[in-house]
Amino acid sequence: MDGPTATAYTISAVLLVVEYGLKIWAIGTVPENRRPGASSAWLLLILFIPVLGFPLYFLIGSKVVAGRRHDIQRRANQLLADHADTLPDLPQIQPEEDLASIVRMNRRLTGLSCVSGSCDGVYPGTADFFAAMAAAVDEARDFVFVEFYIVAWDESTDVLFAALERAAGRGVEVRLLLDQLGSRKYPGRRQLGARMEAAGITWHYMMPLNLWRGQWQRPDLRNHRKLLVVDGRVGFVGSHNLIDPAYGSEKNARMGRAWSDVSVQVSGDVVQQVSAVFITDWFTETGENLSLDRDRYLPDQPDLVPGGAAHAMQLVPSGPGFPTEPNWRQFVSLIHMARERVAITSPYFVPDEALLAAITSAVYRGVRVELFVGEEADQFLVGHAQRSYYQVLLEAGVVIHLYPAPTVLHGKYLTVDDRVAVIGSSNMDFRSFALTYEVMLLAFGGDLVHRLQEVDEVYRAASRVLTLEEWSGRSWRQRYVDNVCRLTSALM
Repeated sequence: MDGPTATAYTISAVLLVVEYGLKIWAIGTVPENRRPGASSAWLLLILFIPVLGFPLYFLIGSKVVAGRRHDIQRRANQLLADHADTLPDLPQIQPEEDLASIVRMNRRLTGLSCVSGSCDGVYPGTADFFAAMAAAVDEARDFVFVEFYIVAWDESTDVLFAALERAAGRGVEVRLLLDQLGSRKYPGRRQLGARMEAAGITWHYMMPLNLWRGQWQRPDLRNHRKLLVVDGRVGFVGSHNLIDPAYGSEKNARMGRAWSDVSVQVSGDVVQQVSAVFITDWFTETGENLSLDRDRYLPDQPDLVPGGAAHAMQLVPSGPGFPTEPNWRQFVSLIHMARERVAITSPYFVPDEALLAAITSAVYRGVRVELFVGEEADQFLVGHAQRSYYQVLLEAGVVIHLYPAPTVLHGKYLTVDDRVAVIGSSNMDFRSFALTYEVMLLAFGGDLVHRLQEVDEVYRAASRVLTLEEWSGRSWRQRYVDNVCRLTSALM
């Protein structure tokens, strides 16, 4: 064997040993603290396509933030805990023990207690939502906090930006956070920063990616929260992004595709919690600790006795900074708690084993479970992954309502019996449970459940029910694509 051939043989042998060594390492490392479905998906990719699997795993395989951002997030979480450490677990209401235990769990996982709050508006219409926020901003005297995953200054959002500009003009402090990647592809992005600065708005990107400035983190970890606070008195949370319902696309507008969302307006002590979430995110991105001026940014509100518009409310933030995945645990626990009915609205519904078991078990216990989803998804991989779960859901007896295309049903809320509602930014999928920063509002003791059920009635009237017979008749090609996408959706 000559020299070059021997060298090539040696290199090949070394690479083969390294490859199998890494594969053996992966088998014993990847499953650690990871759901079985996600572990299987990662191992399949690593074992069968190592040249792709290993780089992807080292880039995005961990669901926990590390380094500088981990340290900042830990300190930010402590701000949340410090904010609520003197408050009782519950306001002036004592729910049944099953719900009370979920409230205690949420506080243990997030540091935020259950407080009183009033639901002052439910907005399934985008124009009404933007107008309500603008009206609240026009009443601002001290400060306004704005935080959205997607932000665009367009004809639809101009009503709010004009109000923010007026507020800044009269001396109100206006701070705005937007996710850099979430907002990057929409019209007016290049001029957005300059326009906001000219309007007197102090703004920062969330999770910025700029190698020239040394700003780097995993691109798949994003801040997906949507909220607004005025003077610590009025708050908004929900699923709307700050953009035109057609998402700035002339093609979408021509074909009638629009995103349909639901958000709520709140007042009372719960607004402190919405403010606290913004303050932690502001601190994470800027290093500026607004909580040091607690009396200004976290003002006390009068206690409310739940009933009617008044509720017991608890804000539940989640994301990579919360490795216990509080929103996922909340969803699973609430569905297990159900006695009569559960209604789920989610644009991206990709449940893990525990959530799927909770839903199907509820049906087997005699609970009526309804799932409201769009007839067509706006994201290929997630849409097909979602479809892969319809068979088992239909076989169990879940009623699936398909909202007609081209509308994208984008609301994110859950109601259980006539007792409790949860609404906010979190989808029911792997990304929202672990990889994106989310915030959900838990409410009971008032009328929010019934107001969201009224929205369900509107969706129900417009939708068609998917039958098991129809779904079983789809082609093998559709089944194959759905199942492949289901596997890729678990990669986290």
